[in-house]
Amino acid sequence: MKRLPIVILLVVAGFFLAFKTINAGGAKTPPGKYEEILRMVGEMLKQGHFSPKNIDDSLSLKIFDGYVKMLDPDKTFFLQRDLDSLKKIYGTKLDDEINGAPVVFFKEAGKVFKSRVAESSAIAVSFLKKPFNYKVDEEVELDSKNYDFTNTAADRNERWRKKVKLMALEQYSDLLTVRDRNKGTDSFVVKADSTLEREARQKANKTLDRIFERYSHKFTDDDLFSLYVNSITALMDTHTEFMPPEDKRYFDEEMSGTFYGIGALLQYDEGSIKIASVVAGGPAAKSGQIEAGDYIVKVTEAGSHETVELVGYLVSDAVKVIRGKEGSSVTLTIKKTDGRLKDVTIKREKIDNDIETFARSVVVNEGGLKIGYIYLPSFYANFDDANGRRCYLDVARELQKLKEQNIDGVVMDLRNNGGGSLYDVVQMAGLFIGEGPVVQVKDRINKPNVLSDKDKSVLYTGPLAVMVNEFSASASEIFAAAIQDYGRGVVIGSTSTYGKGTVQRNIGIDKNGFSNTNAELGTIKLTLQKFYRINGGSTQLNGVNSDIVLPDQYEFLKVREKDAENALEWDEIAKSPYKTWDAGYNLNDVKNLSNARLQNDTVFSKIHDYAKWLYENNNKTVSLKLDTYKKTQKEISDVVAKTRNLLKLKEELNVASLDNEKDKYTEDKAKLERYNQWLTALRQDIYLNQAVKVINDVVNLQNIAKGKGQAKSEEAPKKAF
Repeated sequence: MKRLPIVILLVVAGFFLAFKTINAGGAKTPPGKYEEILRMVGEMLKQGHFSPKNIDDSLSLKIFDGYVKMLDPDKTFFLQRDLDSLKKIYGTKLDDEINGAPVVFFKEAGKVFKSRVAESSAIAVSFLKKPFNYKVDEEVELDSKNYDFTNTAADRNERWRKKVKLMALEQYSDLLTVRDRNKGTDSFVVKADSTLEREARQKANKTLDRIFERYSHKFTDDDLFSLYVNSITALMDTHTEFMPPEDKRYFDEEMSGTFYGIGALLQYDEGSIKIASVVAGGPAAKSGQIEAGDYIVKVTEAGSHETVELVGYLVSDAVKVIRGKEGSSVTLTIKKTDGRLKDVTIKREKIDNDIETFARSVVVNEGGLKIGYIYLPSFYANFDDANGRRCYLDVARELQKLKEQNIDGVVMDLRNNGGGSLYDVVQMAGLFIGEGPVVQVKDRINKPNVLSDKDKSVLYTGPLAVMVNEFSASASEIFAAAIQDYGRGVVIGSTSTYGKGTVQRNIGIDKNGFSNTNAELGTIKLTLQKFYRINGGSTQLNGVNSDIVLPDQYEFLKVREKDAENALEWDEIAKSPYKTWDAGYNLNDVKNLSNARLQNDTVFSKIHDYAKWLYENNNKTVSLKLDTYKKTQKEISDVVAKTRNLLKLKEELNVASLDNEKDKYTEDKAKLERYNQWLTALRQDIYLNQAVKVINDVVNLQNIAKGKGQAKSEEAPKKAF
């Protein structure tokens, strides 16, 4: 297997060594935890960030506004006088806190915030005690950019009244729709408007309870401090962030696809955490005391008297509490379906989240050809385990299995792939190209470093298509860009990918300085570099433009890097010399064939038109008059339903699992069900259908160029890995 040059591993070593010296002088009076973290974060931003901003009074004012926005994004809690008072004292002092002054602002702002939350809770619930008048012609504005913080308590209360009225109106409208749809149905009880209105308020009340329960659980001093630090890092760029130890562990688990837990799939259920299924052979299943349908009420770490109640927690937050270190134990207070409460102590074990996390493949039979399809959800890597899963090794195995099926082409699906390991994307590109550069990486000082594939051999040489969309980011863009620059394959999907052209490094913060591992005080994910295509252009902001554009439902949404605040700018550097791939076909011919096919297919033009309509009619000002609200919602739901129907093929693709692929899930019905759902989705995927047709076009064009009929593409000898 190809090995990455050692220079890649050292590319940020200079920064790390510099950071290690920050603590050398040391303060005479030992700072507290928050002061120590904030000071070190400030030093990292100044010394290592790709494009640092001056830490001065001007930045301080922006930090103030950013922290307030993180605490109260909808401007429903703070009063303007609260902010005026806080800004008068702290507005230009936050840069001093970063530079070593006592850290007090986030706590003082947090006290005011929590006080206003308590007031708002009582106010919001009070509006649900009596019926709303839905005949009044009034509106609520949902985009906080279009209004300011309220000046008086009365104004704030009015904002909450409209907010709560909309919550109840949404429920009431849904209940009326269900009633109208089921009238005349046997056993369906037709309820009066007044009854449904009351039930709608009760449902809205439950939603409010969950919202305010979450506020009460999630705003400890540590939570507030994390928000504060991230209001600072966010001003440098959108990807620099601070992670407390628990969040860093969760990040690593998501990257590796492996964690130590109880072996259960969780779901959010009206403010509670419910067990959707248990993993066969996992700790929860082996305990014999936990089953699907149970609720996890409380979590207590073994050897600790601290208990975390999960009421109001989201699944992602609950997971962070339930998972832990290898071999450690956790006690779960379970509420059974009959209402009984039961404490169950479980020893955490290694769990592989293989269905949702790791690469997998199938064969699509189309037009007499066999097309291999590889799904890669992320560029995952287990950096802490030399024997752990790595995406480039997994993709190599999938390629080998597909070659043994005598495939005629490969579709690599990177849709919704947010990136991951830079090392692995360089290795993975090397599976498809010969020796040569893959990507250029540059920090703010030094010359660009070219990361190259040094192995002349190629695992797969046949026709290749790469599927992308607006959510294909970072490493996905490196891969797609390299394939495109070499002319190695055809990039298919949205007009452009996400546009994240920056490189981050996780640096741990310990009491004694900085570390390369999970740290006691947290971790800063720092933007140290930008990466550039081998043609010299950055993918930052612009992303990778598809060779063949297939309109989708997200095209007009503001979801890309260019739509984010504080995103770094686009630029370009010198081209890195490279030799293009001899593809055996003309890309323009492939584009022309695809465009001709799409012109005769109204599906994608309709998807484009519906997406544009939804964007233009996504009015953030919503009517609170029932008739107007229902009319608007019906128009929107009709367009959404039409779009959903268009996204499914009328005639399903012939998608076949590889031999023995399903066998590994036979003992876990939940996993087998999710795997089968994935297969069903592929068979109905209109975008995969187009990618397969493109591969067919490529094969035919290659055969025409060779003077042959349709035949198998040539491949290099099989390679061991």
